[in-house]
Amino acid sequence: MRPSDPVIPPAAVSDETATTQIVLAFEDNKLASVLFGQYGQNLALVERKLGVKAESRGNHVTLEGSRGGVEQARRVLESLYEQLKRGRDLTSGDVDGAIRQAIAQGSLFDFDPGQQRAAFEEINLRKRPVRARTAAQDAYMRALKRNSLVFGTGPAGTGKTWLAVAQAIQMFERKEVDRIILSRPAVEAGERLGFLPGDMREKVDPYLRPIYDALHDLMDVRIVERALEQGDIEIAPLAFMRGRTLANAAVILDEAQNTTSMQMKMFLTRLGENSRMFVTGDPSQVDLPNGQVSGLAEAVRLLKDVEGVGIVEFAAGDVIRHELVQRIVEAYDRAIPARGPRK
Repeated sequence: MRPSDPVIPPAAVSDETATTQIVLAFEDNKLASVLFGQYGQNLALVERKLGVKAESRGNHVTLEGSRGGVEQARRVLESLYEQLKRGRDLTSGDVDGAIRQAIAQGSLFDFDPGQQRAAFEEINLRKRPVRARTAAQDAYMRALKRNSLVFGTGPAGTGKTWLAVAQAIQMFERKEVDRIILSRPAVEAGERLGFLPGDMREKVDPYLRPIYDALHDLMDVRIVERALEQGDIEIAPLAFMRGRTLANAAVILDEAQNTTSMQMKMFLTRLGENSRMFVTGDPSQVDLPNGQVSGLAEAVRLLKDVEGVGIVEFAAGDVIRHELVQRIVEAYDRAIPARGPRK
């Protein structure tokens, strides 16, 4: 059963800007407690993001604010309650994603969380589902599913690499590909890694730590380690891709803004039969020597109209880490015109 219909006082009017108050009642007290969050933190996030007041008492919550804001808050809480009823966990990221989705959908007053399919894409993995939290992530996930080559560009914290890894894992678990290949330019070491101690994996580990974190977050640790030992998941610096043909594989190139023009061309032409390539990078964080053109920026410019290539650009508003990260990115973006962007 869905929560009881909201109680709308007679004073409520149809004007979007007029103050409206509704009361939602959720039948399962335990789920309602999880929904509201410890010390009401989830309701506090709804208040801050949607500009409404949300006060809970038992399994009831009173929402007050503009008609549009209240309706969006209602949609958020009812959607999350349905998620809890299906036995799914609820994180602050889920709450933030539901809020972003409600804002993107606008005012849909006939919304029924039990009947309407969620607008945002989802990747179902054995360990847990991965859901898009922003409109840009939704577009990115759709592109990952439909294109042989996908570029995801934008600031840190937008989920570019994490979602690419999730898509690769899904393809691997469904046996759509035989292996996952993870690569990254090791700019700091000039890609001459021989002087570092250890085997190849140990040499490149420091550069691929974010990808390892994503793998362990989305797959069982034992499965990851076994796949690494058997070569089903391969870690390789970009310099070692030359001359290879990558067939039946999901291939991810991370930190691609630090590739040169020739390196990027070399990597993209490794694409073999029944393979997919996902290229991610932040054009604002180029570590190449001054005057060196970023292969990522050039590739996006040259391939934007090529059939089978998907390009999704993220912005500061798509950052899904700590709220302060979004404000930091925006501050740096405002400063770029003063110092001039890197090519």
